[in-house]
Amino acid sequence: MSELKQQQKQFLEDNPYVGVVTTLRQDGSPHSTIVWVDVENGKPSFNTALGRAKPNHLQRDPRASLLVVDPNDSYRWVAVSGHAELTEDGADAQIDKLAKKYLGKDEYPWRKATETRVKVLIDPEKVDASGFDN
Repeated sequence: MSELKQQQKQFLEDNPYVGVVTTLRQDGSPHSTIVWVDVENGKPSFNTALGRAKPNHLQRDPRASLLVVDPNDSYRWVAVSGHAELTEDGADAQIDKLAKKYLGKDEYPWRKATETRVKVLIDPEKVDASGFDN
């Protein structure tokens, strides 16, 4: 097991930088998409909706990786890989928090009544980073 260092946590929490999350398709091939990034209890997190590819992949194979690169300095980045945990608890509040961080809006503007939001937390098993003091 590994964990994010304080500077890495702050980098992920404080900056509205998108991340690239990679999950594994049924055939084992990688599936990468852009996500908004949060940190909860030291674990990197993102939000999605049930029925989409990411939660479907993770329910079958919980391995995931997340890479966030500073758009102003491509040599400053954090990469985390580990097993993902999916929960609906707090997922609606999280997507509103992320809308504030990334869009400056108090509520997620594209919410659909038919959608069930899900929070994904990655338990860091490996953390790689560049551009940090520690």
